[in-house]
This record gives sequence, C-alpha cells and structure tokens, in this order.
Amino acid sequence: MFAFLALTLKMGYIVQGRLEDHWTKMEEFRTPFYGQKIVLARYYHILRFLYFTDNNRNGVDRTDDRLWKIRDLFEINRTNFSKFCNPSENLAVNEAIVKFKGRIVFKQYIPKKRKRFGMKMFKMCDSTGYTYDMKVYLGKDKGRHST
Repeated sequence: MFAFLALTLKMGYIVQGRLEDHWTKMEEFRTPFYGQKIVLARYYHILRFLYFTDNNRNGVDRTDDRLWKIRDLFEINRTNFSKFCNPSENLAVNEAIVKFKGRIVFKQYIPKKRKRFGMKMFKMCDSTGYTYDMKVYLGKDKGRHST
C-alpha cells in the first residue's frame, strides 16, 4: 500500500499523458522507478477497489455534502497540514485548480488558467509553498458546506 501511495504522489511531479505511460518501455519516456515498485496490473487492481468511506454508512447525508466520499480523508489531511508546521509571518491565500477529468457537479472551468478544468481550492500557504489550510469550492449553492 505504501508503494501504491508513493507512486500516486510521484505521478504529480512526473507528468505523462496517460496513467499507463509511467510504466512504458520506451527509452525516451521510461521511468524505471514505477516498474520496480509495482506491476501496472496490480496498481490498477488497487486503484479499482480503493474506497475512503462506506457507501452504506448510516448518518451520512449524501445530498448535503458534495465531498462525502472523501470527507474523512480530506479532514485528516487538513488537520495534519496545520499540526506539523508553524506558519511564518508571510502567508498568502491562493486560488488553485486541481486538475480533474472526471464528472463532478462542482468542477470549474477557468479559461485563463493552464489547467482549465478541475476542482477549485483556496489554500493558505507560506512563502515556502507549504499549505497550512485548504478549502474546496463546492459551488454557489453548496458553498456554506465547503471545507
């Protein structure tokens, strides 16, 4: 599982056209790190069955929270970001687009950004780029529930 998470995080730094391009045998585009850690079929298998919440869990109002499937994971990340580093005096609130090609109701289109389609987030960062807090923009009608 650690190898899966490490590869997924590393994919954010090494940009390829498709997911399977990280495991390519072509010398020009080859990144041997991926093939040495996990086979592509195994990576797809883990990705297919990876869930962060129980769909049948009682007490979760799916209509009220648009992030309900990843809410627990998102909150863990938010609290840990602020817990492990003390902010400097130089803080900035940044609007960021997280590239996302799937179907979600709150996907944004901003034509002037390099990544035009994705999830809009507001992040509080310091001068080193470290994120202390973040909030996902969930749309005009669900903005009061955004975190």
